[in-house]
Parts: sequence; structure tokens; C-alpha cells
Amino acid sequence: MKQHTRALVIFSGGQDSTTCLLQAIATYGRDNVQTITFQYGQRHAIELEKARWIAQDLGVAQTVMDLSLLQSITHNALMDKQQSIETPANGLPNTFVDGRNALFLLYAAIFAKGQGIHDVIAGVCETDFSGYPDCRNVFVQSMNVTLNLAMDYEFRLITPLMYLDKAQTWALADELGYLDYVREHTHTCYNGVEGGCGECPSCVLRERGLQTYLAQKRAV
Repeated sequence: MKQHTRALVIFSGGQDSTTCLLQAIATYGRDNVQTITFQYGQRHAIELEKARWIAQDLGVAQTVMDLSLLQSITHNALMDKQQSIETPANGLPNTFVDGRNALFLLYAAIFAKGQGIHDVIAGVCETDFSGYPDCRNVFVQSMNVTLNLAMDYEFRLITPLMYLDKAQTWALADELGYLDYVREHTHTCYNGVEGGCGECPSCVLRERGLQTYLAQKRAV
């Protein structure tokens, strides 16, 4: 099979990665798309359950990889149920997981090479995000160079949402014909509440983007 005709999507079961998966299916064809999901000690199992269900429902292969070793070397609110979620006035939110996206991209690339896949897709974004440094385009591009050098292989790290705000990401889901699907089946809530708590930063960002998009759609 020719290069760049298959893709691996880093898939969490959330709004962003599900939208990327839907776009990849439309671009590459369902049979040419695989997903990889990481279990890294996240505070709620619901996102893993959502990812498993969506991958099965959409008919794409899913590989779940255990990176729970992260729990032994870093501490943050995204991996500790007892810690309250906070965003200080100055500094990173305490939901930031040191090295998470670097590890995700590394292990995804290793897996992709073993499958003969060159395109690795991630739903990171630096437009509407929580200030995580590993969601920036400069980081992803640097990882792309590093992975190519490290494995002597031509990876393409693709980030379709990098410069989209949340309203535009909802618009993309709608263009793909899956607005209601993403609304109903994906999980974003930091607190692990089915359907969202409506209060955590992730829920607020998601809902604000949705309402902005729906208002724009009605105005057209």
C-alpha cells in the first residue's frame, strides 16, 4: 500500500479525538484507519469506556496501551481523584500531565511504524486550550523531527484541530455529519460525570464552543 494512505489516530473518546477520527475515516477510508488509546492512570475510567464503545461502533480497530507507569513518576489532578481541579492565575492548570503528549506521540509512532503506517493524527489544539505546552504546534513539529530521526522513518504528525477554536471544531463535526453523535457519545468532563458536570474547565470550554457554533448556525 502506498505511503500516507493509512492513519493511526490517538484516541481518547473525547470530542477532539473523536472528531479527528471521523475526519480520518472520511479521508482515508474506514479500513485504513486504526486507533490507539492510552491508559495512563487517568482519574476516571469513563473516557476509556467511551473510547472503546466509539471505536467499536464506528468499526475501527483499537489498541489500548498501558502507560500507568506515569502514576509513579508524576502527580497531578488528572490522575488523582482526591485532588481538586484548579487553574492558578499564573502557571499551568493542575490537570497538566508532565510528558503525556510526548509519550503518546512516541508510543503511537513506534506502534505505527510496526504497522507500516506513516500518518499519526492527534487532536491537540493551541487555539482553545488549557495552556498545556505540549498542545502547541511548535512542540508537535519538534516531535515530528525527533521521531523521524530516532527511527529513520517518515512520520507525519497531523493535527487537524491545531488552529481551530471549539466552535470551529463543532462545525467540523457537523460538516462530517456527526454533530449529534459527538454531542451524545463523547466524554470531556474532568470530573468523570456522564454527560458532563458543566463546571470543570473542560466542560465549560466544550459547552461555550457548542453554544457559539449553534448561535452562528442559526444566524446563517
